[in-house]
Amino acid sequence: MKTIFTNKAPAAIGPYSQAVISGNLVFTSGQIPVNPSTSLIESENIKEQTKQVCENIKEVLKECGTSFDKVVKTVCFLADMNDFADFNSVYEQYFKSKPARSCVAVKELPKKVLVEIETIAEL
Repeated sequence: MKTIFTNKAPAAIGPYSQAVISGNLVFTSGQIPVNPSTSLIESENIKEQTKQVCENIKEVLKECGTSFDKVVKTVCFLADMNDFADFNSVYEQYFKSKPARSCVAVKELPKKVLVEIETIAEL
């Protein structure tokens, strides 16, 4: 098992890694819409937050040596299921291979963000 860190995505805000490689699979921790260069959440808009999350995932996957087209599963968390359509409109721009997915509404996310996404990808 190999732990992954890149300064091009937000650092973990707890006792976990940005990602772990095990065998030929990459498991990313849930990414939230924190801008890694400012450590801030720069928008309260679901589309902008989803874009930042996807950009963070892109950088973590890149550090692992893989990309969105190798993602086989995502787990998506939304603070409000009324944001589902707007979330999907951004999500589909990044996950063009249409990996398996779960998407659930949760009571609250870290730092009161609107979205969090975790992935499993092949190397």
